[in-house]
Amino acid sequence: MKTENRGLKFFLITLLISLPFWWGVNVLEKNLKEAFWGQEMTQNPKILIAQINQEIFETNLKNLTPLKVQKEDLGLEAKSALSLLAREDFTDKLLFEKNINQSLAIASLTKLMTAYVVLENYDLSKEIKISKEAVEQEEDFGKLKEGKQFPVEYLLYPLLMESSNDAAFSLANDYDGMTEEKFVELMNIEALKLGLKNSHFFNSTGLDPENPEEPINYSTAEDLAEFIDYLLKTKPLIWEILSTPKYDSYGPELINTNKFLGESAYWQTRIVGGKTGWTPRAKGCLLLVLEAPKGQGWIINVILASKDRFEEMKKLVDWIYQSYKW
Repeated sequence: MKTENRGLKFFLITLLISLPFWWGVNVLEKNLKEAFWGQEMTQNPKILIAQINQEIFETNLKNLTPLKVQKEDLGLEAKSALSLLAREDFTDKLLFEKNINQSLAIASLTKLMTAYVVLENYDLSKEIKISKEAVEQEEDFGKLKEGKQFPVEYLLYPLLMESSNDAAFSLANDYDGMTEEKFVELMNIEALKLGLKNSHFFNSTGLDPENPEEPINYSTAEDLAEFIDYLLKTKPLIWEILSTPKYDSYGPELINTNKFLGESAYWQTRIVGGKTGWTPRAKGCLLLVLEAPKGQGWIINVILASKDRFEEMKKLVDWIYQSYKW
């Protein structure tokens, strides 16, 4: 028995003496792993990117909002409609969809691509002289006068606020040797670069061609939402213009065609911007972007081929707020 007790005491003493050693070994091992991991990330940044993406993914799994509440399905007469929650970290969430891959005429929503091409390729301070052909374009929006000169940047205001066909024509034809053909080619090149596979442009205005047999500018709600998401992250001037109710820095007052601006309904105070469009062939088109509740990003809403675009947009947005817990 005494021998066993002495053996037990010896074991305990040895264990106590060795604990600091093993603790040191574990710390050393941890430090070595961290050192090797840091070296590997420096030499192979793909590992670091993968690790960050994994952490973002796991975080998003814990924060999947908004959550759907059981409500009646929304009935819209528009041929196509979409509502998308777009986030800065690209974890988008589709909130509503109806025929979002159906190719449809987009009327003056075209002018968003017109503005994008201008911002990508033009000197905004360069002045353009308004031509007779420009002021003879269909519709009398933009209040431009033949022979007047305006900076490129200013022409973006009538283009986007009042959907001026005069401004669109002038930007596509009267800038430093540009022609409509070249400009439209740039529009389609940019669309391909952005991955808008179901979109194509034949003019810079969105007007229906005189010959009904000729092709027309078209896109899908899904393509448009993807394009808008990109513009939100890269082209703040577009949203500064689209959120402006009135503008008179160069004479005649411009009035935004988005009649939701300035109204005080609970979601209308969150408007980031919107764009209208209408032609006989396209019917009513409307884009509306809102700030998402709780700083979650943007809610991108698209209505295509509607008989009452504003009423149906209001119906869609009301439904989104009522059908999800934010």
